[in-house]
Amino acid sequence: MKFNTQDISTEKLIELYRSLLLPRLIEEKMLNLLRQGKISKWFSGIGQEAISVGAVSALYPDEFVLPLIRNLGIFTGRNIPLQKLFSQFQGKKNGFTKGRDRSFHFGSLEHYIVGMISHLGPQLAVADGIALFSKLKNERKVTIVFSGDGGTSEGDFHEGLNLAAVWDLPVIFIVENNGYGLSTPSQDQFRCKFIADKGIGYGMESVIVDGNNVVEVYSTIKKYAEEIRQKPRPILIEALTFRMRGHEEASGTKYVPKHLFEEWKQKDPIQNFEQFLLLEKLISQVEIEKIRNEISDQINTAWDSAEDEESITPSLDEELSDVYKSNKFSITYPNSDSKSEKRFINAISDALSSAMKKFPELILMGQDIAEYGGAFKVTDGFVKVFGKERVRNTPLCESAIIGAAMGFSIKGGKAVVEMQFADFVSSGFNQIVNNLAKLHYRWGQNADVVVRMPTGAGVGAGPFHSQSNEAWFTHTPGLKIVYPSNPFDVKGLLLAAIEDPNPVMFFEHKVLYRSMSDTIPDDYYTQEIGKARLVHEGNDISIITYGMGVHWAEEAIRKIGNISADLIDLRTLLPWDKETVFNSVKKTGKCIILHEDCLTGGLGGDISASINENCFEFLDAPIFREGSLDTPVPFSIELEHQFLPKERFFKKLVKLIEY
Repeated sequence: MKFNTQDISTEKLIELYRSLLLPRLIEEKMLNLLRQGKISKWFSGIGQEAISVGAVSALYPDEFVLPLIRNLGIFTGRNIPLQKLFSQFQGKKNGFTKGRDRSFHFGSLEHYIVGMISHLGPQLAVADGIALFSKLKNERKVTIVFSGDGGTSEGDFHEGLNLAAVWDLPVIFIVENNGYGLSTPSQDQFRCKFIADKGIGYGMESVIVDGNNVVEVYSTIKKYAEEIRQKPRPILIEALTFRMRGHEEASGTKYVPKHLFEEWKQKDPIQNFEQFLLLEKLISQVEIEKIRNEISDQINTAWDSAEDEESITPSLDEELSDVYKSNKFSITYPNSDSKSEKRFINAISDALSSAMKKFPELILMGQDIAEYGGAFKVTDGFVKVFGKERVRNTPLCESAIIGAAMGFSIKGGKAVVEMQFADFVSSGFNQIVNNLAKLHYRWGQNADVVVRMPTGAGVGAGPFHSQSNEAWFTHTPGLKIVYPSNPFDVKGLLLAAIEDPNPVMFFEHKVLYRSMSDTIPDDYYTQEIGKARLVHEGNDISIITYGMGVHWAEEAIRKIGNISADLIDLRTLLPWDKETVFNSVKKTGKCIILHEDCLTGGLGGDISASINENCFEFLDAPIFREGSLDTPVPFSIELEHQFLPKERFFKKLVKLIEY
């Protein structure tokens, strides 16, 4: 192995050697501890240390890195306290996730590291968002994100690289090609000879490096980092290496030909670099032993301290409170009495425009939202006012855009993402339920992101443009789900959602866009998320609904004529307002729950169960609920009319009144 150390000082070379040795010696200890049952799992990076160490050493300390499971050298290279790191491995309270997640599934803003999730690919888009913020603020910073060779088969790899290329983002994508995705060899993952060959498809520069040569990795990344700080653009680097142990220790290595281990053993990154330093007389054997002993003592001391920490005593209050970032909300009232009539869709536009003026760190992202104004023209004219940097057209890449929104938020920005239709969110589902939703609970970092969801049936748009999919997300702790039914609420709640530091899924019924209008304040104002609205007040029956259901229920009340009903518009579905619902049911003794979502698995089932548990002794009749048919949404207007619950709800309401 040749080391081209030109322009690298002896001091830096010794520093690189120490940085290589630290993760190796930690790993050797971890493997012993795993055999002793003192840690539960380990994903070894032995033989791959040069990639992490070379990369992190080439960056400024305040440039973000997004590592994976074999990048221990990133964490040690950022001087994370070993005791806290070992507390993380042991599942102790002092760890970065308070015992809630394992090994390297954490981040630390203090150390400019964003932790991984097990799905691997989504982190590439998060890096895009971090880099976007840096570029817009002209910070002249680089972001590095890691992928394995197996991860390059995921759609998130394509979306992450494509978005970075289209937006000229200062991201270095490092693919650690160790030949296997768990047990699947590279020839079963891709057909091109090298992963770097894929760079041309994205119009980006790519390069192959010897991933076991720490000097080559360091020098290559340092060179490109210096370039793209001045001229932002993405770079793809393929680091050729080999995994000397199993995917994780329990999986073994029987599927790997033995001769490969012999070949790559000769390329060990530490042994080769150590021999080079000795031959060049840059270090002595005595100094090497001294460094090894110092590091071993440091590791043992830190491990013992972490082991002495008490085991976690679970706190129910703490677990629940850490799901969301605390938000000291106070209602904002309009500054004047100025009002005007606005359609539902105009109230949304008004809210977005007001927020863009109030929050300079806010950006809007989505397909066709710039010059075209979006599929429903919500952002029509915004580019002329706020510019294309803040009103950003995106490629068709829901996963990448949601991930980029999260990365943008991590840097201190705010992002509103428009799904062209709520149905299309399925292509970004993983980013929402596993990245956005779990981020704060896992390591205390919030995701200041709103995802706008044009939703609902009633316009004959068929199975893929009409779904009510809010229940996909009400099951996911960490999200807030908002679903307004009128222009006043849609403006106030959207502004509250943008103010909220937590991820909010914001549902807007398409039928209401241009069919409903009201006179509402022109100024900035907010409504409280999590509070229901009592639309009508009565004593005989409680109707609990939201969205289009509010209007169906109002029509039914008018049609019946002599009904005395509490009509509750939930407005927020997660968390929903249990206090208002329970108080109403206790008063009336009868309730019916209505939603446009399919009956099975809809939110009505959860609300019904909660009422049954908390209000049973007050009930004078069974809890009724109605929703759409348990079928996909049909295209034919006649079939769609049958699909929707409006008429069935009316009949059930009459039946409940007469019960």
